[in-house]
Amino acid sequence: MKTRTILISGGGVAGRALAFWLVRHGHRPTIVERAPGPRHGGYKVDIRGAAVEAIRRMGLLEEVRRASTDMRMASFVDDAGKQVAIMDAELFGGRSGDDVEIVRGDLTRILEASTDADTETIYDDSITGINETSDGVVVTFAGGGSRTFDLVVGADGLHSGVRRLVFGPESEHLHHLGYDIAIFSVANRLGIDRAEVTLATPGRTAILYSTRASSGAKAMFLFASGSTTHDRGDPTQQRQIVADAFAGRGWEVPRLLEEMWASPDFYFDSVSQIHMDRWSTTRVALVGDAAYASSPASGQGTSVALVGAYVLAGELAADSDDVGSAFLRYEAAMRTFVDLNQQLAGRNIKGMVLASRAQVRFQMLMLRLLPHLPGRERIASRISDGIRSAATSIDLDEYGTGTLGMPSDPLAAGRPRIEGWI
Repeated sequence: MKTRTILISGGGVAGRALAFWLVRHGHRPTIVERAPGPRHGGYKVDIRGAAVEAIRRMGLLEEVRRASTDMRMASFVDDAGKQVAIMDAELFGGRSGDDVEIVRGDLTRILEASTDADTETIYDDSITGINETSDGVVVTFAGGGSRTFDLVVGADGLHSGVRRLVFGPESEHLHHLGYDIAIFSVANRLGIDRAEVTLATPGRTAILYSTRASSGAKAMFLFASGSTTHDRGDPTQQRQIVADAFAGRGWEVPRLLEEMWASPDFYFDSVSQIHMDRWSTTRVALVGDAAYASSPASGQGTSVALVGAYVLAGELAADSDDVGSAFLRYEAAMRTFVDLNQQLAGRNIKGMVLASRAQVRFQMLMLRLLPHLPGRERIASRISDGIRSAATSIDLDEYGTGTLGMPSDPLAAGRPRIEGWI
């Protein structure tokens, strides 16, 4: 099999997972990451269905489980802070079976530890130019200079620079779902432990949660915003948008908004998806949110990224002499899986951000009654069935993961043992 040099733009979940599998299949990946160093913060994410199997084949499932959020409870309050409903956190998150919830930064840290020894990583830099030739891809970097690689993969998120350089302006691919989201760290003044508390008001939802082994908490604000645009380079403007949207809301919202102005990890963006007719050219491909962001509303962005990285690396290994065919098979294998998981967002967001006071009252009533309803297990199962159906809608090929790239002694080599290694 031909060994290729492959540049990955983006050191997040998709980029690190792809690097892992490329190494296992005998390639030499390089990651270029805009951030000055590893990013270990972030919000909680879910690993479901086929993504659990991909993590299992990496040999990392037990480590991921040990780092799970261990969330226990979800409660709902009114403007006065009075608890109006409570439910199990697994049910609230739509998780079932082997599904795992983990903080994004913890997952990235685990993936980094499994790839650092075999992957060159360039921090505090980004790609400014891509020129495909018959012999490779000439890449120009913001930090100066250029290098040539056999292939380039954009794993650089919703606002992918690789996608813009190769496939055109973001406006041609980004579909705003009509909502914005903000997440940031705050003090855990309520002392919540492995729990989340939600205030739902018409067009606005505020959530406060604290995960296992966390001394602080995270605040998350979701709100209807129509087609509102914002300056991605102006966090002051973004904070003001959130402050204006939640002005006058009760419970802990005023305090959370006050802490927002000084929070060091404030994140703000539209709730959007990426829709593209193709995810590759002759020597450049996209993976994860760069290619098919499903949005936070789907709850499946991380899972789809993990599966996409596995399939892309596997197809390159399966047809090492014909990259074009490998890219086409990657797209064919992933398309239905991506579509079904993207479709979750439209349904989910309507339950996450309620449009009217009547809808808020009805949802709170249903949540309050759920533990006492006959057949509640069946009702609970229906809540998670749609998510599980989408999460398991792809069969993962083995791609020779039990043999390719196998060191003579994987444990002695400091690499995770992949299921199937003897």
